[in-house]
Amino acid sequence: MPVEITWWGHATCTVEDAHTRVLTDPLFARRLAHLRRRRGAVPPAEARRADVVLVSHLHADHLHLPSLAGLGRGTRLLVPRGAPRAVPGLRRLRGLRVTEVAPGDEVRVGELLVRVVPALHDGRRLPVGPQRAPALGYVVEGEARTYFAGDTGLFDAMAERVGPVDVALLPVGGWGPYLGEGHLDAARAAAALARLAPRAAVPVHYGTYWPIGMDAVRPHEFHAPGDEFVRLAAVTAPQVAVHRLGHGESVRLEVAR
Repeated sequence: MPVEITWWGHATCTVEDAHTRVLTDPLFARRLAHLRRRRGAVPPAEARRADVVLVSHLHADHLHLPSLAGLGRGTRLLVPRGAPRAVPGLRRLRGLRVTEVAPGDEVRVGELLVRVVPALHDGRRLPVGPQRAPALGYVVEGEARTYFAGDTGLFDAMAERVGPVDVALLPVGGWGPYLGEGHLDAARAAAALARLAPRAAVPVHYGTYWPIGMDAVRPHEFHAPGDEFVRLAAVTAPQVAVHRLGHGESVRLEVAR
């Protein structure tokens, strides 16, 4: 059975593997604080259907309470350890089965094994409070091994800590004209791809949200990261098949180990 990846925009993807639906960092808003969705329709109701939801870190564009509140009752939700303490609104989502995880943990969901891996990123719930929780990535192991990086910078032990993977969902941009520390741009994502050496990759976390009133400020940082990642990956990791998806588009990948 092939694995199917659907990109809904930003860091939100559905991974279908072994008859199980995995949803990453759900964000189903037209507007979030000073950000508005500039490309791609708000995902349809079917995007909210999942057996397990993976939340990579506490930032509001990744742990978005209104989007989580729209999930089906009984949905399994994996969040960084300490998230309910740092984000009290999580404790009010009583219809979800919340499990706190940290790097090194493994969670069985149906026929899938979800491995929790580290990420290099600020784990605070900004802009208020010092509460921290680890920023995470996840490897979903079923018919394929799919790495969802969340938000992360490039770090020396990335390939070792993530382990062998078949598919990599890598962030290649952001939601503003400048990327701070702990992020991958197209060049750093291509370098990560060379280290991880998956069979296939999908660029995410770009070309969806942008600050209101800043459309003319460094617009290439909104439009270009996906194409730039494809170009650079062909140089640094030519053995990897890169699939640049449009919003709501899917790719089915046959993985033979």
